[in-house]
Amino acid sequence: QVQVVESGGGLVQAGGSLTLSCTTSGFRFDDCAMGWFRQAPGKEREGVSCIAWNGGSTTYADSVKGRFTISRDNAKNTVYLQMNSLEPEDTAMYYCAADPSSWYCNLDQYEYNYWGQGTQVTVSS
Repeated sequence: QVQVVESGGGLVQAGGSLTLSCTTSGFRFDDCAMGWFRQAPGKEREGVSCIAWNGGSTTYADSVKGRFTISRDNAKNTVYLQMNSLEPEDTAMYYCAADPSSWYCNLDQYEYNYWGQGTQVTVSS
């Protein structure tokens, strides 16, 4: 049974930091590219960051470059998103997803098969 569970969201002031975690089970984590996506109220879901199967390459949306860092621990079947210098515009539900069809990642959400339920991030001004 595939499980993808995000945690670490919360309420933070602008300029603050949060670290999201995504723990998985039920599939070969180290065969998958992993991605973080977000959806703000009234907006479409967008790609935030992704990481290749071995952590060797990463991709970031322009809006988060230099502020967010994605990483993974294949021994723990977990992927992380370190978010610094948070802005009110970062407020959204954040989702973790797995792409079992590729070792290397992109931010096309339709490439990802396994999704979590999301964790809410709210940044106050």
